[in-house]
Amino acid sequence: MKAVVVTAFGRPDVLRYVDKEMPVPGPGEVRIRTVATSVNFADVMARQGRYHAGGQPPFVPGLDVAGTVDELGEGVDAGWQGKRVVAFPSGGSYSEYVVAKVDLTYEIPENLDWHTAAGMLTVAVTSYELLTKVTQLAAGERVLVHAAAGGVGSVALQLARHLGASRVIGVVGSTKKMEFASTHGADVVIKAANGGFAEGVLEATERKGVDVILDSVAGDGFAENLRCLAPFGRIAAFGSASGKPGQVQTQELHGSCRSVRGYSMGTTRRLRPQTLRPSVDAVLGLAASGKLHVPVSARFPLEDCKKAHELLESRQSTGKIVLVVQP
Repeated sequence: MKAVVVTAFGRPDVLRYVDKEMPVPGPGEVRIRTVATSVNFADVMARQGRYHAGGQPPFVPGLDVAGTVDELGEGVDAGWQGKRVVAFPSGGSYSEYVVAKVDLTYEIPENLDWHTAAGMLTVAVTSYELLTKVTQLAAGERVLVHAAAGGVGSVALQLARHLGASRVIGVVGSTKKMEFASTHGADVVIKAANGGFAEGVLEATERKGVDVILDSVAGDGFAENLRCLAPFGRIAAFGSASGKPGQVQTQELHGSCRSVRGYSMGTTRRLRPQTLRPSVDAVLGLAASGKLHVPVSARFPLEDCKKAHELLESRQSTGKIVLVVQP
């Protein structure tokens, strides 16, 4: 079978399209014939050696997969055979065949197409977990989403509205992305200028600030979050796309009853995989019913994954990028 391997940490040209042995499912696992997989920013960071849950080269990158179950491991119910599924595979997803634990494999609704299913798993589940579990968004609260034109961002905007947010604000890095965020659920879109966005958020909320902030960027601008976070507000820190950590002073938290909570999909998959199924069921149901739109803006054949990584790193892409493995 064919797969993509990260041969060394570095630029996209370290990605190689190679022959690999067919994986064999172990006890409690299924093998999946891949139809499509998605490109997440975590894949870029893993390729660069900056992802906290990344492996050492050589390794197959990729977090999620959509395909058909074609072989069962010991102890797996026969009903899984032939099912259309999405999954978080055990050893990377840029591959014609992958192995995944049954606990991290989920049936796709009949009316959901392959590319949407492949593109949504990581970003939609992450967004849903951030809003419902990490920050516990309540109806009527105001939400700020960073990187609002990206995969997680464009889905989080929609989910925040679905969950009853009274005001959804998106922060983007360029004028080009403002319209995209607006059409995917943002009431207000702010273009960050040199990391600054707090004043725009305060103006959009009558100086009240926001109750929930989803931040995957961190860096020097993280302090701006505290400027526009309302009393009892919660920040979900789930990435550092800027390449720098964010800093917070504890005295900015306790007096105002505000908090910063971390989240990692990789850690949750490894340590608490059983907790993800309710979130997966929820977002798949919303997508199947047309209440959640996952914008797939670019598709590449698996062998052209270098181009997909280059596009994502250019910061010019919007929505999701999908790698097509089977036509």
